[in-house]
Amino acid sequence: MTVAGENFEMEISTTVRDAKIVYIVDDDVSMREAITAFIDEAGWQPIAFASAREFLAYPRARVPSCLILDVMLPDLNGLQLQQEIAFDQPTIPIIFITGYGDVPTSVRAMKAGAVEFLIKPFDDSDLLDAVRGALERSAATMGERVKKDLLRRRYASLTEREREVMQLVVCGMMNKQIAAELSISIVTVKAHRGQVMRKMNARSLAELVDFAGDLQLPRRGQRS
Repeated sequence: MTVAGENFEMEISTTVRDAKIVYIVDDDVSMREAITAFIDEAGWQPIAFASAREFLAYPRARVPSCLILDVMLPDLNGLQLQQEIAFDQPTIPIIFITGYGDVPTSVRAMKAGAVEFLIKPFDDSDLLDAVRGALERSAATMGERVKKDLLRRRYASLTEREREVMQLVVCGMMNKQIAAELSISIVTVKAHRGQVMRKMNARSLAELVDFAGDLQLPRRGQRS
């Protein structure tokens, strides 16, 4: 999504940019504790669970995060948990770990969106790289969602007439054409146009067009 970087960066919570949580779900106590210690040493915040049910019951923060998930679990297995959170928490990339080199399972997991599939015992460097990449992906996805939410709130602040003017402006129509289309004066068009630019926090027409595209606004017929 193309947006005004500086404007939006000032509005995005620092927790979205800076906080990093790594969830760990593994019923093997020794493995769970080892990964928890490793993640903590790497400078991220580990939160560990012995089962998928425990993870699902935990109130997860809306910050960049990823999930290190064992495939074989006593209640819901890893693939089932992956399906459970697919719609609820799409910004949490999953790193699968398993003691079994099951190719069909790994293919299924990756097709469903997993970022990595590691076979135990795995190298610490491989896990480190996977977590780092997953957190970067989560932060980017979450940032885009936050930006789009901000755009939606700005658009919601427009009056109905201002929305009409915005739609015609982004279609490339001139003020006199918009005035004729809406049966209002050019002075009124200019006033509405100024309000649109201010409320949408757009610094240029090109930026306003980008905003309209990001919001997927319905387009009225473009006039020459």
